[in-house]
Amino acid sequence: MELQVVLPDESPTMPTATLVDLARTAEDLGYTTAWLPDHLLPPGEYGPTFGGVYEPLVTIGHLTAVTERLRFGTSVLVVALRDPFVLAKQLATLHQLSGGRVTLGVGVGWSVPEFEAVGADHAHRGAVTDDSLELLRHLFSGGAAPYQARRFSYEQGVFAPVPDGGRVPIMIGGNSDAALRRAARYGDVWQGIPANPDAFAERARALGDLSAGRDVAPALRISWDGGTPVEQVADDVAAYREAGAAQLAVHFGDHEGTAERMSALADALGLTRR
Repeated sequence: MELQVVLPDESPTMPTATLVDLARTAEDLGYTTAWLPDHLLPPGEYGPTFGGVYEPLVTIGHLTAVTERLRFGTSVLVVALRDPFVLAKQLATLHQLSGGRVTLGVGVGWSVPEFEAVGADHAHRGAVTDDSLELLRHLFSGGAAPYQARRFSYEQGVFAPVPDGGRVPIMIGGNSDAALRRAARYGDVWQGIPANPDAFAERARALGDLSAGRDVAPALRISWDGGTPVEQVADDVAAYREAGAAQLAVHFGDHEGTAERMSALADALGLTRR
């Protein structure tokens, strides 16, 4: 099972070098992927509810340039808040420049005020997300025109760069039945936030039933801020592994102390350091 890290929510007072230092530390400790959150114009302050202040795709571009092997992704990017053509161009560019180290983690979003603030359609966000994913799939496979769809059709145009293999990996986040259906149709990975290993196993089985032969890796994210012994967290990780998790991402709380907690958990699980 891959062990991953959710990078801490950035604040305006956090040193700008912190994310670089933490990404390099995660890479050295043997974590495979680092995830970043996404909110464009939330109704409240950035932090535990609304994530970090930095735009995640721009930040990932910076972080891939200062690391060598660590993958990066969004957990999760609210696709329905974005122009899907621009998103496709950004992702294909990141994929090319990073040597394929980028995963698009997708969510449908939830904050009505944020959708209203940017003029997005909250009521139909699920359908908009699906149509955006269909467009990304088409563009990444070459983007031949004309393209006719329920939304985002175009009569002419050339898309480049086309990602190697005609795809950028997609992760679908969420615990709902709709998220599982979306993961089964579009995803390479499904990432849940389960209450316990039994709940995760149930959702993973449902995903398998829906996938109909598609290989979608079951994954999850948990939180650990140091308030419980690291041995307990290691036991929880082992339980999720037994429940079928292929990947497990950990949010380590505030940026102060995250490096130490990452190291402690890596040691407890016997990760191979660089």
